[in-house]
Amino acid sequence: MDHQTIRQQMPTLVAGHVPSNARSFQFNIFDGTPKENMLGFRVDPSPFEGKVVATTEDAIVIKIGRTKFAVLDRALITEVPEEGAKVEVIPYARRRFDGQRADKPEEVIEHTADGTPYTVQRMILGAAPAMLPIAQPQCLELQQLIEQLEQMPAPDGHRRIAHMLVDAQARDFTIVDPTPADIIRTPPTISFTVQTAKLSGRVSVIYMRADDTYSVELHRNDERIERRDDIYFDMLGETLADLFDDGTWCHIRVHTLQKPARSKKAVSSFN
Repeated sequence: MDHQTIRQQMPTLVAGHVPSNARSFQFNIFDGTPKENMLGFRVDPSPFEGKVVATTEDAIVIKIGRTKFAVLDRALITEVPEEGAKVEVIPYARRRFDGQRADKPEEVIEHTADGTPYTVQRMILGAAPAMLPIAQPQCLELQQLIEQLEQMPAPDGHRRIAHMLVDAQARDFTIVDPTPADIIRTPPTISFTVQTAKLSGRVSVIYMRADDTYSVELHRNDERIERRDDIYFDMLGETLADLFDDGTWCHIRVHTLQKPARSKKAVSSFN
C-alpha cells in the first residue's frame, strides 16, 4: 500500500466524517509494518472497534474516534466489510506459547521476610519474550540453542524465532539432552510439530558438534522428507522461515459486529 497516495486521499475519504468544528484529524496505517512508540521500541497494537467509512481498491478506512481513523491494507485483512458496518479489528501481535500477548507483564511470586508470598508484575520496556516450553537441559549446547531460538530475530525483523514458532502453532516439544561424553553419538536436539500452509509435520533442530553447525530435519508421518545441513546459528531464523513460515501471521483479522442499517428509501426501492 502506497503511504503517500493514502495520505493524499485521506482528506477526501473522511470528508463528512470529521466534525465541522475540528481543525484536524489523525490516522494510523496498518500494513504489516511494525509500530514504534515514543522511545523507539517496537510495539504490538491492541484490538479496536470502529465504523467503516470508506473503501478503496487498496485500503479500508475505519473511524475509531471523534477525529481518529485507522487505515487497513486491503491485501492483509481477513474480511472485507461493507461500508457503514461496525467492525472489530485485531492487528497482529506477538504471542507466547500459552496464547497470551508477549508484551503482557510477567507475574512473579515473591516472598516477604516472614515467607508470605505475594505477586509482582514485571515488564521490561521493549521486551516481548516467548520462552520455549522446555525444561532447562543439562547440555550446554542445548541451552545455547534454546537461547538462540528465544532471542535471535526472525527474517521479518519484528519477531524473534520463538514468535515465529508460536505463529506456526509449534507444540509437542521434545529434546535430546546428552551428556558430554555422548554429544557425538546422540546430538543435542529440539523437536516440535508445526501446522502451517507450508508444512504440517515434525521439525528437528540438531546440533552437530564436529562441525559446530546445525542440521534441520522435517518429518511427516514418521518419514523424513527433507534435511538441511551446515546451518550456522545466524542462519537458523532464515532456514526455519523458509521451511514452514507461510506469511499468514501478519494478516489483520476483521470481524463484522454490526452490518450497516438500510435506509428507508433503500428498503422501499428494494421492495
